[in-house]
Amino acid sequence: MLSYRYMNMPMEQNYDGSSRVSDSEILSPTSGNYLVAPQWMDMEMHMFGLMISPIDHLTLMLMIPYASKEMGHLRRDGVEFLTKSEGWGDLKLSGIYELYHGHRTTWLLNLGLSLPTGSTSEEDFIPGPGETRLPYPMQIGSGTWDLLPGITYLGQADTWSWGAQLSGVIRLGENNEGYTLGNVGQLTAWGAYKWNDHVSTSLRATGKAWGDIDGRDEDLRLAASVVPTADPRRRGGEEIDLSLGINVKMPGRFLSGQRLAAEIGVPIYRSLDGPQLITDWFFNLGWQWAF
Repeated sequence: MLSYRYMNMPMEQNYDGSSRVSDSEILSPTSGNYLVAPQWMDMEMHMFGLMISPIDHLTLMLMIPYASKEMGHLRRDGVEFLTKSEGWGDLKLSGIYELYHGHRTTWLLNLGLSLPTGSTSEEDFIPGPGETRLPYPMQIGSGTWDLLPGITYLGQADTWSWGAQLSGVIRLGENNEGYTLGNVGQLTAWGAYKWNDHVSTSLRATGKAWGDIDGRDEDLRLAASVVPTADPRRRGGEEIDLSLGINVKMPGRFLSGQRLAAEIGVPIYRSLDGPQLITDWFFNLGWQWAF
């Protein structure tokens, strides 16, 4: 199966814990004491995938993302500026093994490895210092080999289907810049209804927790007191998302085996080691071709 997925995640508000933080609070010498406040961030991701099943019960997958990021900033003196980065991200190799398949019930074991192919040394021009190393959220990759474990439960009835997945990202070692991104844990559950042979809709809830950065990029040591995105102690958090989706199996002989899927979602809870920009909403659009 070949696949392509597009994802857009706009961010326009800063949070500390579960409370919104204003620009004035971030920039105030008596509270936030930063010289620069992140205003907004827009991230677009293009993910290209290939899946193949060499033997029964085992599926192998390859996925490579291309990311484009843009962030707006406000300095304490009122100057506004943008930073940008883009490039190929970390290559992911993984496998799905069918542990059990019974009457309308399936259990799957997921195990993958993320390769450090994405850049962790992106730079851009910033008014004042000039060409400068960009903070952690603007980097493209993790810079480390990451283990991707997971387990998935699937249920199926005549018109209803449901499932749940527990997954994680375990960082292995330290990258060339001297830091390690926080580990990630995620639990997602969903239900879907099949309206006819071609269309189904879904509701999904996802809870996610991720840790602060261990270590630091020495090129960002001074910047950590200037802008919160460069502070490794302000990168962890928790979030719960709720999303609606639609899946369309394409009709006709020419489009046989192809599916289109779209999903839109919003966070319903977040608690961040902030100030951090939060995801306001997200949108996914995907295409699959099984042959």
